[in-house]
Amino acid sequence: MTKRRYAIVLIAASASLFACDSAPAQTSQRTPAAKPTTAGKYVKPSEAELKKKLTPLQFDVTQNADTETPFHNEYWDNHRAGIYVDVVSGEPLFSSLDKFDSGTGWPSFTKPLEPANVVTKSDRSLMMVRTEVRSAHANSHLGHLFDDGPAPTGLRYCMNSASMRFIPVERLAAEGYGQYLPLFQKQAQKK
Repeated sequence: MTKRRYAIVLIAASASLFACDSAPAQTSQRTPAAKPTTAGKYVKPSEAELKKKLTPLQFDVTQNADTETPFHNEYWDNHRAGIYVDVVSGEPLFSSLDKFDSGTGWPSFTKPLEPANVVTKSDRSLMMVRTEVRSAHANSHLGHLFDDGPAPTGLRYCMNSASMRFIPVERLAAEGYGQYLPLFQKQAQKK
């Protein structure tokens, strides 16, 4: 990372109270790199295939642990019902039912939809210690985990839109995620 970019990242991280971190703004188109296989396993395509199917921002975020700009990303203000899957492997990660407005400019969740599809590790970049969140099967960088979230978990999974693909409720069955429809049906019954 160049000295200038490093300085910009440090300033942006400080300005957002270490909410996540910052990088140049880019827009992203969602192109699924992979779908669940018939056996239900999620696989990571080759690097060459990823470079063809992902936008440069999606590739940089998922493969190089880069971070998109806050408030200028696809899902920070998305209020539609559905799930978020890894843009690389298609593994289910988060639900709109657990999404909240953290005020950071990145999509934030209180918990994963499928805990087995999310792993954490220590991140000592940017001269601080944070908890990095990665997808379990594709090892995609997703974002960071903080302990300043709302009840019931007190956690904030601060994610990059570029690392995820949103699947609206009405497309869940068609895209192979029909097993999550009952979650949204229960929510509709509560209203």
